[in-house]
Amino acid sequence: METWNDSRLSRQIAFLAEADKLKNVLRRTLLMDGSRRENTAEHSWHISLMAMTLHEYAPEPKPDLTRVLKLLLVHDLVEIDAGDTFAYDASGYEDKEEREAAAARRIFGLLPDDQAKEIMALWREFEDGETPEALFAAALDRMQPLLHNYMTDGFSWKQNGIVRSQVRARMKPIYRASPKLAEFVEELLQRAVDRGYLTDGDDSPKEG
Repeated sequence: METWNDSRLSRQIAFLAEADKLKNVLRRTLLMDGSRRENTAEHSWHISLMAMTLHEYAPEPKPDLTRVLKLLLVHDLVEIDAGDTFAYDASGYEDKEEREAAAARRIFGLLPDDQAKEIMALWREFEDGETPEALFAAALDRMQPLLHNYMTDGFSWKQNGIVRSQVRARMKPIYRASPKLAEFVEELLQRAVDRGYLTDGDDSPKEG
């Protein structure tokens, strides 16, 4: 690791250089134009933009938008080490928490101690999902790939044999976070079924 005269700045630059690797982590979802797979850095940017755009649909008292943006920007950094776990991969979720906790310790540990503690706390807040900000952030994190699947005619759903009840189960944070967005999700799922993007079948678990 290259070092600079200011040791604090050196650690911050090292962290930012490491964070750049998130651009190489590919997700299962395609870009909305269907041209290629999305990477996780693009996903993080997109859900942050969604938070700014859709914040008005959070019920009162509204979650603090600045904190929501912080949660969304840091929560997937662990995928640099842990990789992206497909939402419907049951076996992948067996050790997901362990893999991501180890990644968080290493990646956030590159920062000066005060910033490492701050980002670790943000990451843990998102994972715990108990604050209004974490709940709204999680809702958008679930909604974004839903939109991508719909806009690509159900690409990932079809590829993995996913049915409507499985998708709806993944959308639980949205139903808790925003009645308006929950209403939109129901309409989108029905349209997806009507258009053949998604199967309205049984809810037996499928693995990706």
